[in-house]
Amino acid sequence: MERQTLQRAREAFFSGRARPLEFRVQQLHALQKMLTEKENEISTALKQDLNRSQYDTPLLELIGIENEIKLAVEKLSDWAAPRSVEKNLLTLSDEVYIQPEPLGLVLIIGAWNYPWALTLLPLVGAIAAGNAAVVKPSELSECSSLLLRALLPRYLDKDLYPVVTGGAAETQELLKQKFDHIFYTGSSSVGKLVMEAAARHLTPVTLELGGKSPCYIDKNCDITTACRRITWGKLTNCGQTCIAPDYVLCESVVQSRVLEEIKKSIKEFYTDNPKVSDDYGRIVSQRHFKRLMGLMEGSTVAFGGDVDESQLYIGPTVLEGVTSESRVMKEEIFGPLLPIITVDGVEEAIQFINDREKPLVLYVFSYDKKLIKRMLAETSSGALLANDCLVHFIDSALPFGGVGHSGMGRYRGRHSFDLLSNLRSCLIKQLHLERVNSMRYPPHNSRRLGWARFFLLTQISLRRLGYVLAMLAALSAFLVQKYLRQD
Repeated sequence: MERQTLQRAREAFFSGRARPLEFRVQQLHALQKMLTEKENEISTALKQDLNRSQYDTPLLELIGIENEIKLAVEKLSDWAAPRSVEKNLLTLSDEVYIQPEPLGLVLIIGAWNYPWALTLLPLVGAIAAGNAAVVKPSELSECSSLLLRALLPRYLDKDLYPVVTGGAAETQELLKQKFDHIFYTGSSSVGKLVMEAAARHLTPVTLELGGKSPCYIDKNCDITTACRRITWGKLTNCGQTCIAPDYVLCESVVQSRVLEEIKKSIKEFYTDNPKVSDDYGRIVSQRHFKRLMGLMEGSTVAFGGDVDESQLYIGPTVLEGVTSESRVMKEEIFGPLLPIITVDGVEEAIQFINDREKPLVLYVFSYDKKLIKRMLAETSSGALLANDCLVHFIDSALPFGGVGHSGMGRYRGRHSFDLLSNLRSCLIKQLHLERVNSMRYPPHNSRRLGWARFFLLTQISLRRLGYVLAMLAALSAFLVQKYLRQD
């Protein structure tokens, strides 16, 4: 069945109907219409999957997709237009430009923690770039997956953008097939399998993974505000966010204050009993519940720690007495557990961060701009965000993605369009000025080499230098023809 679906999608792409910009815009408008008309159904599915509140559905999922669609519709003609480049003297009279073109058939493997945003944001880029795309939502967010399978063919071209549901077996079958690009969001362990499968076909991949994103709190900051923002960033979606702060680094002199402020923020956001709060989610599955319970072993619960396996509920939990050898530091947490680790200062914090895999995000809270710049200069991460959490994902102008163990490839806005396009280099010459071009032909001599060096190394930007430089280049061409006649 998957092969037939892929064959129809590829044939639909080769028919050429996804290429016209008008068609791409129409499909993007249709996707927006689906989100508007089916918001209640989407909210219901997310409530069943993750106990997501109706207010969180637009905030965490839909508004971001709508913004991406709006931006793509407004900017598509600019993104898809030929892009002029600088010339050298040898190509002055030629057409030299970059022409974006669709890659072909893209596979999008979505994630369960934000099953709409992390599946449809890449789809917006695929549609805008003129591709066909096979959409594979995560089976863990089952209600959202089934709803997406039901809705998408009603609004979008069902041949160009099919939805394939199922579990690991179906995903493995898809990965056996040839695609022109694979976009995967999920864990690093599965990301390795995706990359291995793609290598068999030399298929490029975008891997949006995760990792342990550190959060350094400088003693020179507004600790109350810092802890409110960290608490919000950590506990949004019950901690099941790839860019959530994974652990906190701070000096021992402020540890008790940090603990107290986080505790106050939890009460402010979720009351004394988060279990009955409409704004507090649940763990996605029994397997992940047990995994999180295991991560707490060997650490001291500073506060929280209440659980109810029958509801897949783990309350907001802060852990202290954590070291680099603690079990909770061995893998990405992806849940409502927040370890606090004490360091002597920024130098030790930087060393602690650099001793580990490169994270998806590095968070730092400080009034000291020099300290923030030092963190930026002496560490590496997919993104750095100072004095807030998560909000960099909202800005489509910022390319989103990881580095090293936290992923490869960047998307959002124009970055999505470029990622899922072939930026085709084009040079169209004229069949004249052969004497100028003859400097490259044998037999070679020092004079020809000198002129070739001059022509090739002199870069021209007509927009900046204007008509005068063009005239000088023409004069140079005339002079070199004169000298070449003397060879």
